[in-house]
Amino acid sequence: MSVDRIEEVEGEATKEAVATAAALHYYSIAPGTRVNVRSGPGTGYTIVRVLAEGSQVPIYCQTPGTNVSGYYGTTNIWDNIDDGQYISDAYVNTGSDGYVRPRCS
Repeated sequence: MSVDRIEEVEGEATKEAVATAAALHYYSIAPGTRVNVRSGPGTGYTIVRVLAEGSQVPIYCQTPGTNVSGYYGTTNIWDNIDDGQYISDAYVNTGSDGYVRPRCS
């Protein structure tokens, strides 16, 4: 493989990363609410941090997990907001009762 080919591949990867970042949308959490961020998609997972009131989060992917009743209803959808960090979709204003991002793999 030539050096030129490596640079071309790196250029394509950079373009994909920029396109993904541009398509990323931030969603507001429920007003007046502090939300537990967990290490997995369910209430049995460890709390890794707490989101402050007025926070906005990206959703990279979504996955089913524990049912939670929250500000926006009851759901089993969990939003992956960072590596190993999940919040219940019941506290996120996505404008939908269903999936708005791809399923986590």
